[in-house]
Amino acid sequence: MQQRILVIDDELVIGLSCKRTLCPDGHDVESYEDPQAGLRAALSGDFDVILLDLMMPGIDGLEVLKRIKQSGVPSQVVIVTGHSTVESAVEAMKQGAADYLSKPFSPDQLKMIVQKVGEHSALIRENALLRRELEVQRGFEGIIGESRPMQRVFALIKRVAPSDGTVLITGESGTGKEMVVRAIHRLSRRKDHPLLACDCSALAPTLLESELFGHAKGSFSGAIATKQGLFDAAHKGTLFLDEVANISAETQGKLLRVLETRLVRRVGDTEERKVDIRLVAATNRDLAEMVTEGTFREDLYYRLNVVPMYLPPLRERHGDIPRLAMAFLERFCKKNQTDMKGFTPEAMLQMESYRWPGNVRELRNIVQRIAILCDCDRIEPRHLPPEVRQARWRPTVTQLPQSWEEFKRLKQQVRDAAVQELECRFLTEALQRCGGNVSKAAEDVGIQRTNFHALMRKYGLSSDIGS
Repeated sequence: MQQRILVIDDELVIGLSCKRTLCPDGHDVESYEDPQAGLRAALSGDFDVILLDLMMPGIDGLEVLKRIKQSGVPSQVVIVTGHSTVESAVEAMKQGAADYLSKPFSPDQLKMIVQKVGEHSALIRENALLRRELEVQRGFEGIIGESRPMQRVFALIKRVAPSDGTVLITGESGTGKEMVVRAIHRLSRRKDHPLLACDCSALAPTLLESELFGHAKGSFSGAIATKQGLFDAAHKGTLFLDEVANISAETQGKLLRVLETRLVRRVGDTEERKVDIRLVAATNRDLAEMVTEGTFREDLYYRLNVVPMYLPPLRERHGDIPRLAMAFLERFCKKNQTDMKGFTPEAMLQMESYRWPGNVRELRNIVQRIAILCDCDRIEPRHLPPEVRQARWRPTVTQLPQSWEEFKRLKQQVRDAAVQELECRFLTEALQRCGGNVSKAAEDVGIQRTNFHALMRKYGLSSDIGS
């Protein structure tokens, strides 16, 4: 197993000796006589094994070891010294050294110890990589997303969750507002108490009041028993009001009073009870605009909008579509015990080109539909729905990169998208000129029929396009 090895020793001969012994076995060895320069190299994290002299001028090996470990660098450190004592060995081990090598040492001893700690270093790096992959698959509290807009959402969730502040989540339908609510609850001090949800658009005003506040027996026709409302049931927990913009003006007033007093009175009852809940509301409408129009109470709006949180639509989450699509596909395959390897690059590019008006919910449903109907182990453009197949990608202001690496990726995507759009139009027009006759179209443009067919499959085109 080839390793990257750093030697920090003020004796030139030690560095040269390590290179002569280890380089023939394929190891990449770098050595420094200046301990400060060696420390800077060590902190880069580019090395699997660091051979570190204990006694050096200016800064000793124990201090270098301490700084390496404090930085979190995963390299394995072997202390090398001619001043071997039990005390120094124990102290080095306490500070995180992987092993100890006494001068003078033979080539075989050096090779043996490098192999041993190198295997341990590789295992640590592999475990770290697996943990990172697992975090990417699971996402943040189950929410998948590595784009900058979603990272801002995750940071806000972590800041607001431990408090009891009321949160108003806004965003288009299908962006995952309920998942954000669950993340807030799981990270809050109320996580061991109920999280209850109410869809305010699904009930008539009188039924919504009963659902929220409860009702007394006989308070209206059909009230054959006293019913506990969600405010009572969510005591010490979190209450989520979805589509809060649909609450009637009368219910808005009652909700405002509950939020101000933290007292709830059931419909048809005179007794008030104190409730301790954390409220999270969500809507896909512009509440500020509704306040201006007079359809939503201004005082209630300010009560709900203590901590505003905006969920970006999928078209603004550049780079998250492939990860989400693969996650949905893997979940479907696991649930249905099917074996699919994923998407072809062309299919994924088409999916990234589509604007996804239904956001994450639409993406999940389409991936599930494709997985059911797909007749091979990889999803190709021909398997995509027509609206996705026909999408043509355009960069928008919301997709502007914020780093040079992101810019280079975006530039390549723009080039690929432009070439693919031109290629698709080229094929389409050739088929139309030749009335859908593939052989004739291939001959007309000067390429082999098999290659023309392959390009048609790439873009999900059929010969019917020319008829």
